[in-house]
Amino acid sequence: MQDHQLAFMELALARKALRFGQFTLKSGRASPYFFNAGAFDDGASLAILGSCYAAAIVASGLQFDMLFGPAYKGIPLVAATAAALHTQHGLNLPFAFNRKEAKAHGEGGSIVGRALAGRILIIDDVITAGTAIRESIELIRAAGATPAGVALALDRQERGRDPQSGETLAESAVQEVARLYAIPCVSILTLGALIDALREGAGSLPREHLAALEAYRERYGVREKM
Repeated sequence: MQDHQLAFMELALARKALRFGQFTLKSGRASPYFFNAGAFDDGASLAILGSCYAAAIVASGLQFDMLFGPAYKGIPLVAATAAALHTQHGLNLPFAFNRKEAKAHGEGGSIVGRALAGRILIIDDVITAGTAIRESIELIRAAGATPAGVALALDRQERGRDPQSGETLAESAVQEVARLYAIPCVSILTLGALIDALREGAGSLPREHLAALEAYRERYGVREKM
C-alpha cells in the first residue's frame, strides 16, 4: 500500500467519510461499507485529499494539460488537486469547472476557469451511474478538447445494475466509462486495496469487517486488471 492510500484511508476514517456497518445503497444493495466525500468539509481535510489525488495522478504517469471538475462535488476537488500538484510536484496546471446552468450575463457560458483546451483530466469522487462523467466528456469534446482520463477518490469495483431490468451487469461504472470513451480511470483507493489493507491490519482500519467486505466483493465485485 502506498503512502497516499494510507493517508487517504486514515483521513476518511477520521472524518467518517468511510464507514463500516450495514448501509442500503441507491441501487438497493446492502453494503458493508459506505463512502461519502461530502464529509471532507474543512480546510485540513481538503488539503490532505488534494495531496492524495495529486500523488495518485503523478504515480499513474497520465499525460494531460489541464484539470476539470464536474459540478458540484468536483469543484473543490479539482481546485485542491491543482494546488497540490503545484506545491508538492512542481506542476502548475490550469483548471476549470462547470455550472449546472449556463450563466446568461457577465462572462456567460457554463464553464468557469481556464478555457477547455488540450488533454483534460476529470477529477471526481466516485463513479456511480457515470452521468457526471459522460456530461463532462461531452462538454470537453464540444470545446474541441480531448478527455485524457478520470481521477477518482474511490473505485468501488462493483458491477453495475441495469436500471430497467434490475439485473446485475458484467462490468462496473468505472469499467464502462473506460471502455466507452477509451480513457483510463485512476483512483486513490479501490475496494481491492481496501480489503488488502484490512487483511494486513493497516492503520486504524477495523479488521472485524474484513469478512463482510470479502463476501460483498465475491457477490458484486469485478475482476481487477493485472
